Amino acid sequence: MPTLRSSFRIFATAALLVLAVGGAPPGAAAAPAATAAAPSSGCGKNPTLTSGKRTIQSNGKSRSFILKIPDTYDNNAPHRLAFGFHWLGGTAEQVSGGGSDGYAWAYYGMQSQSGNSTIFVAPQGLNNGWGNSGGEDVTFTDDMVRLIENDLCVDTTQLFSVGFSYGGAMSYALACARANVFRAVVAIASPGAISGCSGGTQPIAYMGIHGVSDNIGAGRGLRDTFVRNNGCTPQNAPEPAAGSKTHYLTVYSGCRTGYPVVWAPFDGGHQQGPVDGCTGCESGARSWTKTEIWKFFSQFGGSDPNPPTSPVEVGVNYSLVAAHSGKSADISGASTAAGAALIQWSPHTAANQQFDFLATTDGYYRIRARHSGLVLQVASTASGADITQQPDTSATTQQWKVTDLGGGAVSLVNRASGLAMDVWGASTTDGARISQYAASGGANQRFQLQRA
Repeated sequence: MPTLRSSFRIFATAALLVLAVGGAPPGAAAAPAATAAAPSSGCGKNPTLTSGKRTIQSNGKSRSFILKIPDTYDNNAPHRLAFGFHWLGGTAEQVSGGGSDGYAWAYYGMQSQSGNSTIFVAPQGLNNGWGNSGGEDVTFTDDMVRLIENDLCVDTTQLFSVGFSYGGAMSYALACARANVFRAVVAIASPGAISGCSGGTQPIAYMGIHGVSDNIGAGRGLRDTFVRNNGCTPQNAPEPAAGSKTHYLTVYSGCRTGYPVVWAPFDGGHQQGPVDGCTGCESGARSWTKTEIWKFFSQFGGSDPNPPTSPVEVGVNYSLVAAHSGKSADISGASTAAGAALIQWSPHTAANQQFDFLATTDGYYRIRARHSGLVLQVASTASGADITQQPDTSATTQQWKVTDLGGGAVSLVNRASGLAMDVWGASTTDGARISQYAASGGANQRFQLQRA
């Protein structure tokens, strides 16, 4: 998939909430209360299932799926179970591998967002689609769930499904037919109820993502099924204009507790990884969709059974040395003014190359420049946006996920944009700006932590 960016607009009406990156406006509905884990019969067992392609018999036919078990799987810790359904002509391999975007877009980006909390499944449709004749694809899903829950440790209150196009229709079919099994589903660019809707009267948490230039009426119709079922207040949710290069995010009000409906229209066509800032551009690695999908799913509870140990210590000053150049992150000119840019420069011992990490409440950090007391912030959520120092407000644009890459090296990914701190153009020269770009694993996105 090609490239993308992320930004948000805010709209609100009396009975409708439209959110922006950084959190809900005053008066927003509280997140659903987490449900106590309900361990499956596979908890405590030595599993026989392993990651990889599996073939089973379902409804008299040979069916296959790709299973991804977390590398740190614990058979005593209940895990989420999430399905990713491919599009017409697509394959399970494309979903599990993330296509040209690789790991960042595997399972529609869920894998890269989930830590070690989730078991993933990419089913293969008959004739590369989800016709669901006689309900056979729902039965296939039942058979996969049964097999996995009997062998692996699954939290049976934490089952999720997402799909694009025909796969979105299949997720919708599961929302209709298995609302008592799945906690929430996401349908991306679904062309309608082409996989059927057996039942379709029970509430289930539902998120629809759809391009305004892509038969958006079909997406609205699927959404409105669960606006009704979930008891939400009907509204004409705002949608971006063609050419606006952005997306909106609407959380309906009035819904039954624990059964939200979210509508995310975007400026674009039939796409699974739309890009803010560019009409029609697409890149799963940079798409805002993966972070919003995971926020939607993770609000219902569950946790990482094996949370990683933080590679940084609060209260310790560090220099951040770019692996490709050996040069340090540096506040330009040792300025103490808000807006001064982050660059790379030959290492020295001055305080404008020293930073400490301030923890937030949920595993992210603000990065504070020692000499100024200001924190690092992205100028926008667009790819290539500058990183500057600004007064600490705890905004999501100032929050960074610190991932241990081993050997003292870390990657730093901004919460608001999902993009990684990056030395522009992999330059090795003094003064090269440090901005943000899609996570690539490149040496210019690897920073060695050195105690100052």
